[in-house]
Amino acid sequence: MKTKTIRQTITFPATPKIIYDLLLDSRKLTKLHAGKTSMTRRSNGKFTVFGGYCDGYNIELKENKSIQQAWHFQEEGWPDEHFSTCLFVLEKSPKGTKLTFTQKGVPESTYESLTEGWHQYYWQPILEYLKTKS
Repeated sequence: MKTKTIRQTITFPATPKIIYDLLLDSRKLTKLHAGKTSMTRRSNGKFTVFGGYCDGYNIELKENKSIQQAWHFQEEGWPDEHFSTCLFVLEKSPKGTKLTFTQKGVPESTYESLTEGWHQYYWQPILEYLKTKS
């Protein structure tokens, strides 16, 4: 299976702590995604996102700095036992927090839909949520 890497950078108008907490908050993510999310703050702790469309586990959590997780998608073209590695790196910036996102091991057949999906289902809803909280 050929795989690709997704790399995205986005700046959020909030502190790294706010973004870190939001990325690991089951209740807030459930509202943002309009689908049940169960997230954990433990290393090796399991999670599900979008009502079970995605599942995985935490590899390493560095509070307010980075989140590394293994993700599996219920997407056509995604092998049953395959996990990709997602790394969310948070850096303080003049406009809030610069998030650098890298997802390695994405099956080539799902690359386009997932690249767009991160923007549509994660970054845009987070930006909208932050606008309502400011």
